[in-house]
Amino acid sequence: MPIPQPNLYPSFNVVRLSHVEFIVKDLAASRAFYVDTLGLQVTDEDASTIYLRALEERGHHCMVLRKGERSEVAALSLKVYAEEDLDKAKAFFDAKGLANSWVERPFQGRTLRAIDIFGTPLEFYFKMDRLAPIHQQYKLYHGVKPLRIDHFNCFTPDVDASVAFYNEMGFRVTEYTEDDESKRLWAAWMHRKGGVHDMAFTNGLGPRLHHTAFWVPTPLNIIDLLDLMSTTGYLANIERGPGRHGISNAFFLYILDPDGHRIEIYCSDYQTVDPDLEPIKWDLKDPQRQTLWGAPAPRSWFEHGSLFAGTEVSEAILKAQPIIAP
Repeated sequence: MPIPQPNLYPSFNVVRLSHVEFIVKDLAASRAFYVDTLGLQVTDEDASTIYLRALEERGHHCMVLRKGERSEVAALSLKVYAEEDLDKAKAFFDAKGLANSWVERPFQGRTLRAIDIFGTPLEFYFKMDRLAPIHQQYKLYHGVKPLRIDHFNCFTPDVDASVAFYNEMGFRVTEYTEDDESKRLWAAWMHRKGGVHDMAFTNGLGPRLHHTAFWVPTPLNIIDLLDLMSTTGYLANIERGPGRHGISNAFFLYILDPDGHRIEIYCSDYQTVDPDLEPIKWDLKDPQRQTLWGAPAPRSWFEHGSLFAGTEVSEAILKAQPIIAP
């Protein structure tokens, strides 16, 4: 199906992705992974919850770790442009008959919780507590030196339908993979903030969260993290990479946290702020779309994902598959 024309004047204005909330079974193990190993900064914590931010961020948190019985994802959160956009967002979801409600969240103002067409839990807010800048406190830089949260990638049973829905919310496609036989989308990358993506969609059992990505200063930071993980008990948590994607041109590494939530460490993609920027098309069978250097991704990368709490999943409509490593 054709990529929809960019919707430059959506009914409400999303600025960017903001934060993710993970349900984790062992809070201490998650803290050791995200704080001691990756280098995220603790902004608040108690016996059941830890709030984290990356080094360039001024908002209170980009990740929430909450102790629970099962490893799940509670919500993906997005920041809107103004307070009135929250009411416009509610009207948007009401008009589509999609469940939504106002919820209370620590360190945030009014927050709207809603679901997309496949049940992915989304939360929208405008105000979050602001913290003093720490990006020049270099004594805090350790681990992979995470600067900011960058994007989400989600499995969806119908990439065309997900792209159409998020296009209505003003997300624009930068790159995409199309199956030549069916002409259906196999994957798509969509943005609001002017990078390659805030949200990407991958064909598969869904909705599930494929990964959350953090931007780091250089590829050398990724190499340093690999040395650290391989000598501190996290060798088995290294899933894929390092490498350079064809799609996005970014240098990458995929790792798994103690609960199996996938994290991408990411840098070096490109600017996409022009509203008339043409999307880049990739062939599903081109191995360079996965890794510019030609190495295909492992099977786990196409099959493993995190469940959203309380959300049922469906099999993918499109059965075509790219080249997969044995």
